[in-house]
Amino acid sequence: MTPLLNERDLHFQLYEVLDTEALLQRPRYAEHDRGIFDATLKTARDISAEYLAPHNQKGDANEPTFDGKSVTLIPETRRAWDAFAEAGFLASHHDFEDGGSQLPEVVLRACMAYFNAANVASTAYPFLTIGAANLVKSFASEALQAQFLPAMLDGRFSGTMALTEPGQGSALGDLKTVARPTDDGRYRLFGNKMYISGGDHEMTDNIVHMVLARIEGAPAGVRGISLFLVPKYLLNDDGTPGTRNDVALAGLLHKMGYRNTTSTVLNFGEKDGAIGYLVGEPHQGLAYMFQMMNEARIGVGLGAASLAYQSYLHALNYARERPQGRLPGIKDPDSAQVPIIRHADVRRMLLMQKAYAEGSLALCLYASTLVEDAHTAPDEQARRDAGELLDLITPMVKSWPSKYGVVASDLGIQVLGGAGYTRDYALEQLYRDNRLNPIHEGTEGIQGIDLLGRKLGPRGGRGYELFLQRVRTDVTAADLPSESGALAALLAPRIDRLEQVTTALQQQVADNAEQGLSNATTYLDMFGRILVGWIWLRQAIVAERAMTAGAADTEADFYRGKLHTARYFMDWELAPLGAWADLLENGNRDSVEMQDRWF
Repeated sequence: MTPLLNERDLHFQLYEVLDTEALLQRPRYAEHDRGIFDATLKTARDISAEYLAPHNQKGDANEPTFDGKSVTLIPETRRAWDAFAEAGFLASHHDFEDGGSQLPEVVLRACMAYFNAANVASTAYPFLTIGAANLVKSFASEALQAQFLPAMLDGRFSGTMALTEPGQGSALGDLKTVARPTDDGRYRLFGNKMYISGGDHEMTDNIVHMVLARIEGAPAGVRGISLFLVPKYLLNDDGTPGTRNDVALAGLLHKMGYRNTTSTVLNFGEKDGAIGYLVGEPHQGLAYMFQMMNEARIGVGLGAASLAYQSYLHALNYARERPQGRLPGIKDPDSAQVPIIRHADVRRMLLMQKAYAEGSLALCLYASTLVEDAHTAPDEQARRDAGELLDLITPMVKSWPSKYGVVASDLGIQVLGGAGYTRDYALEQLYRDNRLNPIHEGTEGIQGIDLLGRKLGPRGGRGYELFLQRVRTDVTAADLPSESGALAALLAPRIDRLEQVTTALQQQVADNAEQGLSNATTYLDMFGRILVGWIWLRQAIVAERAMTAGAADTEADFYRGKLHTARYFMDWELAPLGAWADLLENGNRDSVEMQDRWF
């Protein structure tokens, strides 16, 4: 049995690096204690092991079907949904008066890491519903909240986000779905949406679609987009689902991974128009939807980190158990074979996996603390700073685990060799599931343009200043001649170089946007590696202090593993950045100057 996550590492992140217990001093969490946090984590782990993990491969092999009338999922999916909802996880971070348990964001996301590691496809349904419910809570009228939110929080209704259309993909300003006002204050929507995860199924009594559309006569571009709540079934006066809304499933899409998540093409308005309810103000829909999009981006990063972690743990267990070959220098053919973990190249791959998986999980949990601080930090400036820093790093939180999580899964296959390519082992599915993450919720290219063109802009922003301040504070805290001090000495010049490159790129963007943004993806990768380098430095500082305080036996091994992996990251993962920095600073034009006819 391969564990879903390393529980010791999860506790290290929550309680030693992030000091989650300090949240208990905030009024919102006065009725909690660490025991509640740990019990919640255990519940998540138990549900994952009992209801999610057992059907992960079955859901992959028996993907949803559509007979023209209804969608069929394997029955285990519904049982997992019910267990998730009955345990209160759909509502856990909401207020007591709304049926929630006021669970801190970082604890909820640690629980989600367990669910993702067990079965990322089945977890997509509650993941999307949590985001849609947050959107309703933040921006919908009190009347809409009263109608839909309780049922979303207790699991009777699920939710989706419906952005993408066949003709516009990620270019949301070009969407064509139109909303026509009616005499009763509602709207009728006409249009098509595709790649809508969880867009149809029979697990819940209703599905609440959060739909971007353009009110008839609205301005072109993103300024004319509004947000609508469009249920699969209209509600009766008593709040129960009634007649079917004019939302039709045109078909299911068939993906290489996440197969047990329905991926749908939806038609709105095949007849008289799908009834929709305006959320918030007209023409502000994209601004509202960014809440769910950014939440989803962090969630995608966390899903990728969880799959990377599973890939690492499966490969580690296999490497410890699989005998093959002998160490160099041993010539006796009758000598016993050694477990492959004793071969240096296998340890190299496992070390890379550990750096990517544990670094990604730590990054996502850190981002979750910023979400928490943006809402519940004790003073307004701290809340504002947390929001600014979160806004800056969100493109990396989405993209870095997504990119290097796939690499971790790929390395897991390599560790297993021929066995890794077979369906008898988990690695080939983990790779396929993980390969979606660099694409959905914004590709690397979109995240790079978002970071360089919007988050930093011509002059940078408060979030960037905060990032530099916090990294340099930790670099200073890691005093030489300690091990963490040596790591800080490796990171420090990369921070200086990042600042130089950022200044140069900001000027390039100001002078010529196409040229300046042409290498934004490489800049995103560079920034991401430095960000994760900082995350590893933070872990190394805590680990070294624990060892200095006298950690013994397995605890000492755990902390030594943290320090050594941080050293690997600084030695190898930061090594290419010098060459990248030179190319970026000089405004390399290879991509811009390449012509279509030359391909």
